[in-house]
Amino acid sequence: MALSVAGGVKPGSVIEIEQRLYQQLILGKQRIDSGGDKLEPELEAVAFKLEVEREATLERLARQQQAKALYQKVSAQLIETLAAELGNRLASIEEVARLAGITDKQILLLELLLHPRLDLARIRPVVAEQSWLVRDLSSLVNSPSFRARRPQNLDVQLTDLKLVLSYIGVENLRILVPYYSCRYWLPTGHASLLWTVRKLWRFSQVQGIAARTLAKLHDLDAPMLHAVSLMQQLGISVLLSMSAKLFEQLRGSWLREASRDRDKALYDAIALCDFPAALVYSLVKQHALSLNWQLPTQLGFADAAMVTLLKERDTALGFSQLSANAAVLAKADCFAKCFLLEEMRQLEFRDRRIMMAYHELTEQELIRLKGQNYRKPELL
Repeated sequence: MALSVAGGVKPGSVIEIEQRLYQQLILGKQRIDSGGDKLEPELEAVAFKLEVEREATLERLARQQQAKALYQKVSAQLIETLAAELGNRLASIEEVARLAGITDKQILLLELLLHPRLDLARIRPVVAEQSWLVRDLSSLVNSPSFRARRPQNLDVQLTDLKLVLSYIGVENLRILVPYYSCRYWLPTGHASLLWTVRKLWRFSQVQGIAARTLAKLHDLDAPMLHAVSLMQQLGISVLLSMSAKLFEQLRGSWLREASRDRDKALYDAIALCDFPAALVYSLVKQHALSLNWQLPTQLGFADAAMVTLLKERDTALGFSQLSANAAVLAKADCFAKCFLLEEMRQLEFRDRRIMMAYHELTEQELIRLKGQNYRKPELL
C-alpha cells in the first residue's frame, strides 16, 4: 500500500487501526464463538452406555438449553433497553453534562493553570472546592518520595492547603492537576469496568507523556498540550461511567422484580447478564470525540484554548489541516495507540508504518518518544 497519502484526508486503513486501540480497551481479548451450543457428540456417546443415563443426560441438557435461551432473551432485552435509555440521554448535551459530574470549577482550574502569570492565591480557592484534589495533592506532598525533597527541619505532615500548593510549585501544578483530574473523571466502583479503566488510564499516561515530549521538542506549550491530551479521554470516561451506572440500575431493578415474583430461573438469567461492552464501544466511536469539547462548551468554556484544540481534533478532515498544536496532539495519540497495541500484540509492522506515515512522525520525533519512561512516569 502506498504511503503517499500522508496528512491528507484520513484513509479507512488509518481509521481502522486507530479504532482498534479503543476496541481492545473496551472489548478486551477476542473470544471464540461457540456457535449455537448444540448437544455435544461426546456427551451423547457417554449417555448411550446406559439408557437411563442417556435419558437423564438429555433431560439435563434440555434444561440447560432452556436456561440459555432465557438468558439470551433477557440479555437482548436488557441491552435493547439500555441502548434506548442511553440514546435518549445522549440526544441532549445538557442531560449528559448533568449526569457527567464534570463541574465548571474543574474546567476553570485547568484554564487558570495555563495562564502565563499564574498566581497561587487565585487558584487556591478553586482547588479548595475540589476535596478529591486537595486529598490527592496533600497525599503527594506527605509521601516519602516528596518529603525527601524537603529540608530536614520541615519533615512534618502538611495539611494547610496554602503550604501544600507552595511546596508543589506552579510548574508542577500545571502537570499534576490535569493528571489528577483525568484520573478523577475515570469511572470507579464498577467491577465490570475494572480492566477497561486500568487500560484507559495507562493509555492516558502514555499519551500525555508523548504530547509533553513532542511539545518540548518543537518549543510549544508543553503543560497546555499535556492537559489537552489528558482531556481527550473525557468523552470516553463519561460514556463508560454513564453506561455502567445505568446498566447496574436497570439490572438491579429487574433482579428485584424477579425476586418479588419468586422466579428463580428469571433471576438467574438476569444475574448472568454481563456489561454490554460492544454496545458501549459503538457509542464511544460515535460520541467520544465530540463530547470532549461539547461538555466544556456546555459549561461555558467554548472560547478556551484547550476546548478549541479539542474541537479542532474532532472536526478536522485530515492531519494536514491541523494547526501545530493539534498536530502534536494527533502525533502523540498515534504513538500512544501504536505503543499499546504493540504491547497487546494487536499491531503488525505494516500497520505501524501506515500510522506513522499518515501522521508524519519524523525520525527525530520517534527517537525522542522512544527515549521516554512510560512505565514509571516522572510527574515532578
